Amino acid sequence: MTRLGTARDETDVLELTQEVMLDPQIDDLVEQRVAQRLRSEAVHWRLRLVAAETCMMGVLVFAAGSLLGHPAMLVLRASLMVAGSCLATGVLLVGLSAGTMRLADRIKRRLGR
Repeated sequence: MTRLGTARDETDVLELTQEVMLDPQIDDLVEQRVAQRLRSEAVHWRLRLVAAETCMMGVLVFAAGSLLGHPAMLVLRASLMVAGSCLATGVLLVGLSAGTMRLADRIKRRLGR
């Protein structure tokens, strides 16, 4: 029995990789799965970016209002409104972007047939 990471295991992996690369159906399937995974990860990263921007905008409005000496409840309400609107528009933008990408994929598939 050989240990993982030995030269023999690497040779086996290289041989298997070369055999798989000869089959175009497997290659196409792998490419499709990788593309699908990258698209879903891109949406998750966009949502994370929207969440970070939302928090940042809310904190900045709260800090600016506090530094200017406005009443605390007024500043808190304004910062929550800005953060809420930033979140809503960001999620809407991400949703429209994802929908547009799906539509473009469908159009590509239909034109490709």
